[in-house]
Amino acid sequence: MNDRRVVITGVGVLSPLGNDLQSTWEGLKAGKSGIGPITLTDPEPYACKIAGEVKGFDEAPWFSNPKDGRRCDRYAQFAVAASKMAIEDAGLDDDSIDRNRVGVMVGSGIGGLGTLEREHEKLIKRGAARVSPFVIPMMISNIGSGIISMEYGFGGPNMVIVTACATSNHNIGEAWRMIKFGDADAFVCGGAEATILPMGISGFSNMKALSTRNDDPQGASRPFDTGRDGFVMGEGAGVVVIEEYEHAKKRGATIYGELVGYGISGDAHHMTSPHPEGDGAARCMDMALKHAKMNPEDVTYVNAHGTSTPLGDVCETKAIKKSFGNHAKDNLIVSSTKSMTGHLLGAAGGVELAACLMAMKDGIVAPTINLENQDPECDLDYTANVAREVEVKAALSNSFGFGGHNSSLLVRKMD
Repeated sequence: MNDRRVVITGVGVLSPLGNDLQSTWEGLKAGKSGIGPITLTDPEPYACKIAGEVKGFDEAPWFSNPKDGRRCDRYAQFAVAASKMAIEDAGLDDDSIDRNRVGVMVGSGIGGLGTLEREHEKLIKRGAARVSPFVIPMMISNIGSGIISMEYGFGGPNMVIVTACATSNHNIGEAWRMIKFGDADAFVCGGAEATILPMGISGFSNMKALSTRNDDPQGASRPFDTGRDGFVMGEGAGVVVIEEYEHAKKRGATIYGELVGYGISGDAHHMTSPHPEGDGAARCMDMALKHAKMNPEDVTYVNAHGTSTPLGDVCETKAIKKSFGNHAKDNLIVSSTKSMTGHLLGAAGGVELAACLMAMKDGIVAPTINLENQDPECDLDYTANVAREVEVKAALSNSFGFGGHNSSLLVRKMD
């Protein structure tokens, strides 16, 4: 059964660069930064005062009943919006589809933090009776996936995996596995996040994870550069529709590419720091290549996790060299689109897979901006500052999460 091929037929994106796939991709190609001063909350108390915010978002048009949208946390609103984009792109909302064979796995690394903050403040200041009866369903990380299934009547497998910054990739990868196993014909899958909030900012800031280059927001996220001082928090959603190939072909769907490999591993090392030699990440990429029955030389491009943290960028570089061998230094093209979007946490992998698909479609690799003084320990080709025209036959996207959760997705052009 596991020889069933899986293809990607729809993409939906919300990011600091735009509220759809095309505007986000145009921004990435242009090397545009979506980072700016924080406006969603007062940044004054925090060491980090910058982030990548989704701008001008209105949840109402994305829900069949606007009241339902108001009863969702911002992360779930993002999840529903990006899913609707992907579903419409794929043409999946069709009466000919067996909706009991369509699953949903759209997760969140942190969930409804905004809801938790607001309702906790009510509890402390106004008493228990003032807490919303919707607080639990609004804040849990699985509710976005549940709401999407309700909106479209998708009765296939419905669940989410929560693995911090690896959330999107794990949800997409496990959905891929279920299609290959025959449990579904299609999935709406990916991730969403909205944590530019007092608790999110102070928590990451106090662990010294965030950049404090507040006077230069657009230059703050600088993966692989000697001047990097931490990541920049972002928000948004990245969702794809994946389908069994014959199912997609039968209904005439447009195909972005084939999802051929999925890697998963654990560092078993530290709560927040990656393995210093990149062992877990390398095993993860190796597994994706093995699933795809591809050699390292078959991969054109790696969209790196590349968060702009001093330790993480070095460890990922080591991992790429372990996994790709001589090809890593000779011909492999790498870039970190987080240099432009910031780190979308649980949504990062979905948005970055979209960047890989568009790179294959348009023959353009988005750059790593702000790479002015390359770290000698980061000695690969990171597509510094300017997009590159090149035929991308296959692309791998990495996402690594706190707890040592590693995930890699490998896509290639259709034969």
